[in-house]
Amino acid sequence: MDQIPAKASLNARGLGRPFSLIINNQNIDPDEEFEVLDPISRSVVHCAPAATQVEAIKAVESAEVAFESWRDSTPLEKRTIFNKAIEILKSREDELVNAMVRETGAKPSWAAFNIKLAIQCVMEGAGMVTQVKGELLQSNDKGTMVMVFKEPCGVVLGIAPWNAPIILGVRAFMTPLVCGNTVVLKASESSPHTQYLLVDTFRKAGLPPGVLNFICCPRENAASVTEAMVGHNAVARVNFTGSTAVGRIIGALCAKYLKPVVLELGGKAPMIILKDANLEEACKAAAFGAMQHQGQICMSTERIIIHKSVSRKFAELFKAKVSNPAKDPKAALGCLVSPVAGDRLRKLVQNALSHGAQISGGKFDVVGAIAQPLVLDHVTKDMDIFYQESFGPVVSLFEFETNDEAIRLANDTEYGLVSSVYSENIIDALAVARRIKSGSCHINGPTVHDEPHLPLGGQKASGFGKFGGTACINEFTVDRVVTIGSHGRHYPV
Repeated sequence: MDQIPAKASLNARGLGRPFSLIINNQNIDPDEEFEVLDPISRSVVHCAPAATQVEAIKAVESAEVAFESWRDSTPLEKRTIFNKAIEILKSREDELVNAMVRETGAKPSWAAFNIKLAIQCVMEGAGMVTQVKGELLQSNDKGTMVMVFKEPCGVVLGIAPWNAPIILGVRAFMTPLVCGNTVVLKASESSPHTQYLLVDTFRKAGLPPGVLNFICCPRENAASVTEAMVGHNAVARVNFTGSTAVGRIIGALCAKYLKPVVLELGGKAPMIILKDANLEEACKAAAFGAMQHQGQICMSTERIIIHKSVSRKFAELFKAKVSNPAKDPKAALGCLVSPVAGDRLRKLVQNALSHGAQISGGKFDVVGAIAQPLVLDHVTKDMDIFYQESFGPVVSLFEFETNDEAIRLANDTEYGLVSSVYSENIIDALAVARRIKSGSCHINGPTVHDEPHLPLGGQKASGFGKFGGTACINEFTVDRVVTIGSHGRHYPV
């Protein structure tokens, strides 16, 4: 299907609006718009269309109509579209990288990685179209056949964040589409153009009208727009990725309307380094896990828990790894998503230092949206950073003497998304890994680890439900029982 050109609408300041809402495969340009700002300069990158409740309901109703035919689409029809989308994503890499870098301040390498993994997610989805399977069960009534169908739910509302807008944008809609649902993608106000390009790609690939709709709105409208969609009778599932704070709001909203929800939320990922670990490898993995994308990943390493016998040596190695100041911080590090994120990070660190924490490596330097890597030591429970997710390039070091102590430290948090254990003794490492309360644990690997075919999800305040692999088919289907009886059945009085 040919792309419908977006209107080159201008606001009063003459700034262009380079994209539109997408409803029923049509570009929709509402009267209102909002500005997307550069994370560092705070200059206007572009203006984005501001959906209201009216456009949100239209998007849901479009998806509701499209569901009646998309639910019956064949595996071959779906796979053909998904394979076409893969080719288009590859051809639009430069466009997607540029959009993500401009909107979120990410490094080009992080944006390119987003595209690579997103393509893998679509590839995985294309392979899953024949895996939506029911089953036959034996009935206690002789002569009766029992069939259990995995059927699509209806309209899914996908809400995607800004920190990995391409990966998590695709994950917001890919499995629901595989299962035969239709989707409304609500983009982050910080990365709307990036996520528009994803929906436009699937439109170009041949998705029928209404199967995947796109809306975005400014933060001040998010609550009303979201509730209008969650409360609509056609919306059967909500798929949210974001902070735990907002996840609590979404969860309560879904409870109000009795809508099942998948929540993939924040983390406070621990890395446990046992006394026999390869410290050089652990150091590399810790630096990657803590500092990649400025620590703005839900799986980022926030706590490194080290056996006392090797803690000094590890601290020296780690300090050397993260203490090389960048001449061009934005080019070398990327930046935080906004000065607001910088202010929050600065307050967390100041609170820790004022309560006795010490700088073990890096530099406490947060200016606007630029933050240098920082390693803290002597962090205690009376400091905010002990429990709060920093979502920045800050990591805390802890010592332990027994494995039980390490496990208690790792579990002393409301979060439970991912974890990591380093040891040359795999039996010991596995024993520790099994006792950490997290959705996944990586032995001799970083906490930042994501593969499309693996079930990703958290425990506790890191959410519930699964992304990835065939496990998430259950999140976006309904088990329906159909029985076929024979004549002559006996009915008890």
